[in-house]
Amino acid sequence: MCADLWSFALSTYARPGVEAACLHLQEQGADVCLLLCGAWLEQRGVALTDERVQALKQIAEPWQAQVIEPLRQVRVQWRGMAKQDEQLAGLRERVKALELEAERALLKRLETLAQAWPTQAGQHRWLEGLAAGAANLDHDTLQLLRVVATGT
Repeated sequence: MCADLWSFALSTYARPGVEAACLHLQEQGADVCLLLCGAWLEQRGVALTDERVQALKQIAEPWQAQVIEPLRQVRVQWRGMAKQDEQLAGLRERVKALELEAERALLKRLETLAQAWPTQAGQHRWLEGLAAGAANLDHDTLQLLRVVATGT
């Protein structure tokens, strides 16, 4: 088990099928950083409460909207042009690195909030709680993320 959320996120994302699952869920409007945090909380056995879900979302939603999403939009917008322009390709890679650093900063903020939450026995459905509100969410893909990330 990874003690910190960033290490957990990296090791989970590197497992077969997780990257595709996360990208699919992201396309459906889910916040992958929140989902990875949820999988980390499930693995640690932290009790799910509505207040905790809302606290995590209050941190994640503005950061996603104001920091990560604008970087992602620029990176995606430049994808085609960067194939034809070496200088733009280099700039796009720097934007991609900034996007990853912004995601790392968000995960650190989420971890800081959740670090003191006690663990308790039982099944805690963090992924569903944190994915609520995403349009047409594919619950099979959400379950695949749970199985791969937490082994349950």
